[in-house]
Amino acid sequence: PARRRAHWTLLAQARAVENQSYVLACATAGTHAGVEQSGHSIVVDPWGEVLAEAGPDEENLTADLDLTRVTTTRAQFPALKDRRLGLTPPPHLRA
Repeated sequence: PARRRAHWTLLAQARAVENQSYVLACATAGTHAGVEQSGHSIVVDPWGEVLAEAGPDEENLTADLDLTRVTTTRAQFPALKDRRLGLTPPPHLRA
């Protein structure tokens, strides 16, 4: 919904930073089921910088992605090295 647009941007930036990858966040535009949607699809780089942002209406959004940015970010801030896979079962196996 339009009233949560700021949260939408912040959460997309957080996902990009915590996963150290690009995030392409596609948002609904217009009114659906009587609820006004905000649009504003965004492309965020691994440092959380918004590279491209759509407006409130339907549109095609493009951005140039530099894949070396992912490698550089992970080298400068190696947060993923501390992850410990296998500590919890996958969601489909949880009770």
